[in-house]
Amino acid sequence: MAKRDNHYEAAFEACLQSLRIPYVAVDETRRSALGDASLKNLDFLVSPPGGERTWLVDVKGRRFPAGRQKQYWKNWSTQDDLRSMASWEQLFGTSFGAIFLFAFHLTADVAPVAAEQVFPFRGRFYAFVGIRLDHYTSWARPISARWQTVAMPVSRFRELAQPWAEFVRPKPRREICYPEPATASLEMEQRMSDEL
Repeated sequence: MAKRDNHYEAAFEACLQSLRIPYVAVDETRRSALGDASLKNLDFLVSPPGGERTWLVDVKGRRFPAGRQKQYWKNWSTQDDLRSMASWEQLFGTSFGAIFLFAFHLTADVAPVAAEQVFPFRGRFYAFVGIRLDHYTSWARPISARWQTVAMPVSRFRELAQPWAEFVRPKPRREICYPEPATASLEMEQRMSDEL
């Protein structure tokens, strides 16, 4: 179950419900054991209908902009988050993908997504932006050794992160094109004569 006192996770869960996207909220009050180590639990498993994979989602709540200096695109995470999400992705296998979902609480008249993707929830407005774990890990740089935090350069984050809708939008079906029978026969005859 998502933390009900965490308004970022509650807003994201409400968004999933409003879009009727199947999901499982994970109990994050305990860590999961993996051999002698433990893993931070992810927040949601999200399985969009018609999607190619199920998403392992870790929600990161941030204000947009944040702080007195109005900082945009804050995307810090922890080394533990990176290790745990990588382990979950490996344990679940190739049909699952790990993402960090940045739930931005909009505190000004600007958003990191198109206006129609802004989600109202309990008197606040949110924008959901996701980034695949492999992209985040490739560009993450240490920001605090004491707190073991990392972040991506803002320019790279803006380039690689996508609105949440892109992760759950059904992919177009691929048409398999077979050659016409007569054409196929001619091609086979040509190959056979070439081989002789």
